[in-house]
Amino acid sequence: MDVFYAFLPQLVVVLVLLLIEQRKGQAPHDGWRNLQATLLQIGSVVLLVPLLRGWTGPALLDGAHLPFWAGFLIFFVVRDGLEWLFHVAQHRIPFLWAMHSLHHSDPNMSALTTQRHYWADPLIKQVTIWSATLMVITPTAAIYAAFGIASLWNFFAHADLPINFGRWSWVLNSPAYHRRHHSTQPEHYDQNFAAVLPIFDLLCGFYRRPEGRPATGMPRRPQSLGEMLIWPLIWNKPRVAEEKRDAPASAPHLQA
Repeated sequence: MDVFYAFLPQLVVVLVLLLIEQRKGQAPHDGWRNLQATLLQIGSVVLLVPLLRGWTGPALLDGAHLPFWAGFLIFFVVRDGLEWLFHVAQHRIPFLWAMHSLHHSDPNMSALTTQRHYWADPLIKQVTIWSATLMVITPTAAIYAAFGIASLWNFFAHADLPINFGRWSWVLNSPAYHRRHHSTQPEHYDQNFAAVLPIFDLLCGFYRRPEGRPATGMPRRPQSLGEMLIWPLIWNKPRVAEEKRDAPASAPHLQA
């Protein structure tokens, strides 16, 4: 029951965004596969992540000794920055890209794409960026809860909605900003990695002001639950002769 209440805000936000997407007359999404990926993610977080020992040592800062607003801001910026760094690594390190390509395989990005990640991603994060965050600051339960609410912005950023912050796009991620990251156009590759705060893209040269509504997806996407379970082993293997002819020789989003 605790797990249900933990994921209830996500469910509400997704349903609202899907309703708005439908009213806007957007194209059908790969909803069933996205739902399967979400359930695999939940299973991984609930059953497997607790088996891995994350950081339990002291932190540089103790959130309990800080004003709530200060503790939350520090935790949020550190965690969002590390999520950004991990995302960049997913586009640079081949075995991470093999997993992350599942997220980019959605042929029409939507709010449901948000949790379309490989089930082993949380296991790697548990012993890397999640632990690194806890080395910087120990959050209170209230800080964790506030961060969970703030993280719901990721669902909005993935929504299939024509929302562009224009000249203010460097302030917060938006559907237009993140759609450029998922674009199939080669000139858009390796841009706009931000989870919530594009300032990290801006500082490191990955920021591009969004424009238009580029197509999303990859030459291959999973066709079954079994394929999703072993996706890193098959992501770049063509299914049929037509795909073999058209599929790229290497990852479209992965730089050598």
